[in-house]
Amino acid sequence: MHLTYKHTKYASYMGLFTQAIVNNLAPLLFVTFQSQFQISLEKISLLIMLNFCTQILTDLICAKYVDRIGYRKAMILANICCVIGLSGLGIFPLLFSNPYLGLMLAVVLNGIGGGIMEVVVSPVVEALPGDEKESAMSMLHSFYCWGQVSVVLFSTIFFLNFGIEHWKYMAIIWALVPFLNAFLFAKVPMEKLVEEHERLPLRKLFGVRVFWLLFLLMICSGASELAMSQWASYFAETGLKVSKTFGDLLGPCFFALLMGVSRTIYGIYGSKMNLKRTIAYSGALCVISYLVVVFSPIPVISLIACGICGFSVGIMWPGVFSLSSGLYPQGGTAMFAILALGGDIGCASGPGIVGFVAQATSSLKWGILSATMFPMLLVVFIVLLFYKPMRKIIKI
Repeated sequence: MHLTYKHTKYASYMGLFTQAIVNNLAPLLFVTFQSQFQISLEKISLLIMLNFCTQILTDLICAKYVDRIGYRKAMILANICCVIGLSGLGIFPLLFSNPYLGLMLAVVLNGIGGGIMEVVVSPVVEALPGDEKESAMSMLHSFYCWGQVSVVLFSTIFFLNFGIEHWKYMAIIWALVPFLNAFLFAKVPMEKLVEEHERLPLRKLFGVRVFWLLFLLMICSGASELAMSQWASYFAETGLKVSKTFGDLLGPCFFALLMGVSRTIYGIYGSKMNLKRTIAYSGALCVISYLVVVFSPIPVISLIACGICGFSVGIMWPGVFSLSSGLYPQGGTAMFAILALGGDIGCASGPGIVGFVAQATSSLKWGILSATMFPMLLVVFIVLLFYKPMRKIIKI
């Protein structure tokens, strides 16, 4: 079979689909981990932070070495790590006297695979022939959302039919996705994003204030998204007192569905929209949705607001990637790696802060409320970045 750039795009889509599995399968099982392995809320928060801290370290390593080893080898390695990590989520706790250590090992492997994937997959698609790169980037990142929807939906169906006590088999089944994608990435054609002699050195990027604002935007984007999505299932079960099935479907599943819708809309109509203004409005909508989730006395309204939050954060991550690529087209893979590093710092700090505040106050609502600062800061930074009078004040 002759593989074309279309298949490269499909493999990239499945790469972000896999990253969604890695990031969102474990949160569906937090309550199960607590009851089966006697793990505290604080230790669950540490699992979230371990995943994204591993991805942060992987981002740093990728910034230096990915261009040397090549996109193909990097993506094959990423998928192999995810295969072992996802299947290990169900197997490793049985091999250790302390099951928590097994969960940690699986999370680290998943973090390595997910970290490589998020760094490499965007420049792979950016390097493909064709115009309308912003739309292509948003469509690519929409598959993270469809992966999240699929994880919640099919895992819920599995638990309903076979019981939550068989969750280990579900983890092994999901490992088939990166297993198959590793073979696809071994064959599809690829292009370089920027030739080495044309690449903009990172030290020059680091000397530009605008780039640091973009980096801060990525932190806020990751934190705004993950602070809600990582805790939505747990919040629905323990805070809103709804059933796991109902909570998962109207919590993380609805969140991911509307996030995918927003990215798909931008993927189709992005060329007609003002990206900077869209990101600013999205940040404001995100703040409102957070406040409704926390303060609404009606559980269903809180869950609907959770979905609206997904719609609001949808454009943030791919939008900042597109802004950066437009401003610095010669940034290359290293620029995407540093931006992904910022996003992962947000992904680790957002849900981590929620967990620690919740532990300190004995209320997950206070934890979620504390994360409202991230979309607020995103709005501030986007105004600083693109509103001319403010740019003159801060001299950028």
